[in-house]
Amino acid sequence: MKKAIVTGGGGFVGKAIVRRLIERGIDTAVVGRHRYPDVENMGAHCFVGDIRDPQFLSSAFKGYDTVFHVAAKAGIWGDEKKYLSINLNGTENVLEACRANNIPRLIYTSTPSVVFNRNSLENVDESAPYADSFLCHYAASKVLAEKRVLAANSTDLLTTALRPHLVWGPGDNHLIPRLIERGLKGQLRIVGNGRNRVDISYIDNVVDAHLLAADNLATSATAAGQAYFISQGHAVNLWNWINDLFKRLSIPPVKKQIGFKKAYYAGAFLEIVHTLFRLREEPRMTRFLAEQLAKSHWFSIHKAYDQLGYSPRVTTEEGMIKVVEWIQGET
Repeated sequence: MKKAIVTGGGGFVGKAIVRRLIERGIDTAVVGRHRYPDVENMGAHCFVGDIRDPQFLSSAFKGYDTVFHVAAKAGIWGDEKKYLSINLNGTENVLEACRANNIPRLIYTSTPSVVFNRNSLENVDESAPYADSFLCHYAASKVLAEKRVLAANSTDLLTTALRPHLVWGPGDNHLIPRLIERGLKGQLRIVGNGRNRVDISYIDNVVDAHLLAADNLATSATAAGQAYFISQGHAVNLWNWINDLFKRLSIPPVKKQIGFKKAYYAGAFLEIVHTLFRLREEPRMTRFLAEQLAKSHWFSIHKAYDQLGYSPRVTTEEGMIKVVEWIQGET
């Protein structure tokens, strides 16, 4: 790997990958909808455009040997067509741009949501089937996109998919800020019995997994055509982990509870209201969110350990300390 390009390189995960690539002395560029001065200051080149534009992508990818496809529309609410156009059609354009430029390696950032079948998932490995019933367009679109990526694997284009779960760490602009905002407003409720365990993935470990996958494709290529769960290796009790963060930040702990069924039907009602009135903001509760907050979802990383040499080098406790220092330094 000498020249790498990262789609979504201005986002949380993408930017962290860019930083590591540059530290390794790899000529790096990013594809994004805007210029990112902080990324350019690292030494990366910015191609400004939309992954839904195949001609733009084909031009941007020229001369690179490795693609990290991180760009995606995330979230639990929004227009189905937009999710499909970005997450599915955008991914198809990435694949075509790789082929057009004879790029030999593609590492795709997927999600464990592709196997979330609305039941608790405990120590599930990659043999779990794709989900076929969805409560959010994000998960549905990522299933289709991951299938395309893995099906595209060939001797000319080696592909692999990584499934990090709940990525967090310094620089996080999604998970941690939302938890803090809702915690400060007293808007969080323990959904269900509060005993559900979930996987989390510290940002540095997620970056490690991406570079290990790229190195594998450039050498033995045993990861070609494969998907891998990525996490800390030890699930946490979701609500204990949130309250531990809040305690360190002097935010009142989450104590109030709501039953799963009540939260689920409240989410269904809010989805109807937001649809009828075409409200753009995300509902405070949805059926998908109720299930994610109430049920366990944690996964085996043995395959990544065995085939990629992945092992989370930053522990959850070390990550928590770094996150708290980052937040306190920002305020």
